[in-house]
Amino acid sequence: MVMTSKTVSVEPDEIELGAVLSALADPHRRQVIHDLVNDAEGSERSCTSFGLDLSKSTRSHHFKVLREAGLVHQVDRGNRSEVTLRRRDLDTRFPGLLALIGSEGDG
Repeated sequence: MVMTSKTVSVEPDEIELGAVLSALADPHRRQVIHDLVNDAEGSERSCTSFGLDLSKSTRSHHFKVLREAGLVHQVDRGNRSEVTLRRRDLDTRFPGLLALIGSEGDG
């Protein structure tokens, strides 16, 4: 039996633009959000599926920053963690932001 626990997230109305922009300033974190934006809505991905060439502790730090900024929900499933983009919350709070991130690198 795999134990599952959902990590507490920021409430939608508490997501702050400064925290979001600070989290997105790092290219690794921005790449994670870019990938999630371009996945199907509601997609859940393991934290290792993004191909980040980083140590486990550094990768964990990046996902913590994304979670605390309100960009992702994280669920711990035993020895792995999975994330989903808070697409609806972010589109409501900051219209157009995810489309901009999703198109980064196009053209």
